[in-house]
Order: sequence, then structure tokens, then C-alpha cells
Amino acid sequence: MNQDQLADRLRTLADVPPFTLVFSGKKSKKVDGLYKPLEREILIHNKNMSGDSDLIYTAIHEFAHHIVSCQNGNVSLSNRCHTAQFWATFHQLLKKAEETGIYSNPFRSDKTFIELTKQIKENFLQKNGAIMKDFAKVLNEARNMCIERHLSFDDYVDRELGIEKTTANTLLRIEKYDVTPEIGYDNMKTVAGMKDDRRREEAVHAFMEGESAPSVKTGIIKPVPKVEQVSPVSHLEAERLKIQKAIESLQKKLQVVDKMIENEKNKIKE
Repeated sequence: MNQDQLADRLRTLADVPPFTLVFSGKKSKKVDGLYKPLEREILIHNKNMSGDSDLIYTAIHEFAHHIVSCQNGNVSLSNRCHTAQFWATFHQLLKKAEETGIYSNPFRSDKTFIELTKQIKENFLQKNGAIMKDFAKVLNEARNMCIERHLSFDDYVDRELGIEKTTANTLLRIEKYDVTPEIGYDNMKTVAGMKDDRRREEAVHAFMEGESAPSVKTGIIKPVPKVEQVSPVSHLEAERLKIQKAIESLQKKLQVVDKMIENEKNKIKE
């Protein structure tokens, strides 16, 4: 597969602003590919690849960066590019690529992986979820006992059980919303954090259908939509405003600290 053919396959996955895809013709020990947002260029180190499947997977990864970059104004002011938005977009692109036959998921075509995945889900993820669900039920009983006896549940959690309050609160929400353990404890925590009943139902259904956590958390559980280009100037102006507000906040804190220093110096003089 050459670079033009690969680029054409990417274009079938999402309607996005123009981009270029280039094979470097080299090997790289650091990365298989990269995306240059200002140039809108996907660079693939094709000598790293063992076949078309590797090429497609890497290209989709960089294509996801292109989509997110366009959504955010084609300007990157942060080194943190692998955000939840990126992973959700990447996973949805992979899903569409699998559905259209562009890419074959190796974890679902290799019998050894299929069996191992089944074992992990049934013997560990689901069982761990069930254990934590039972734990949540007992912990709720402990909270009710504390309420009846006018005792501090927080103190009980902190000193007697030795667990974090955030963990206890998550478990209590799991018990309150009766979250199914089939999706595994990590995903149960995500669902329990959703206050809206309908959204929780949709999240559980998405997890049961095999959607990834980033997709569910960001709400990106549909095919990647057409990307409307955002003006780089507008994006930069918004970033400038955020920076200005941050500076103003820091200046106020600095004034408070300066005043505290002055007060301490005056005490010493006295």
C-alpha cells in the first residue's frame, strides 16, 4: 500500500479538512508516526511497519490527531495531546475501520487472544466487579449503622477501614444506583459518577456493547462527525483570555502573600 492509497482510506472514515500523508522511507526508534498540526501533515515511518495492518493502525492514530487538532483550531499550545477527546476519537475511527473492512482487529481474529480475553473478563473483571458490588452493599450497612448510633461514618472509613473517602463514596453510589458488575469495577465507577439516570443507562449499554471508557466518558459513542474548522485566530484569542485570567489570579495571590510577609516583618520589629 502506498501513501496515497492509505490517505484515501483514511478519508472514508471521517469528513475532515484536507491533510497530507507522507511516508518518511525511514525507521525510527522513537515513534511510528507523528502529526504536524500547523502543516496538517501525517508522517509515517513506514520502515517501522511489518505490513499493511501496522500502516493502517498507525495512520488512524495520527488521523485522530488531525481531527482533534481541527476541532480545536489547528493550534497546539500544550504537549498533552493524548487527551480523553483524542482516545475517544481514535477508538471510534478504529471501530468504523473494522466495520468497513479497512482494518482487522488482531485481538478479535486471533483465537488465543479471544480465549484469553474471555478468561480475563469472566474470571477477573466481572468477578472483581461482583466483589466490589457486595462490598458496596456492606459498606452501606455500615453507614446506616453509623447514622443510627450518631457516629461519624467518615471516621469509621478513615480509621477503622483505612480506605479513602472517595473510594467509600464511589462504592455507596454503586450501591445506590445498583450498577451491574458485568462491566467491571473501573467502568462501574465511571457509571456511578453520572447523576442523570438516562445517561447512566446509556453508559452501561455502551460498555456492554464494547465501547471504550474514553468514548463513554466524553460522550463520543457515535461515528466521528464532520469536522467544522475553527479559526486559529479565535482559538489563540481564547487561549490568550485564559492566560490573562490566570495571571490576574496569580497577581491577587501574590498581593496577599506580600501583605502576609509585611505583617510578619512588622511583628518581628515590635
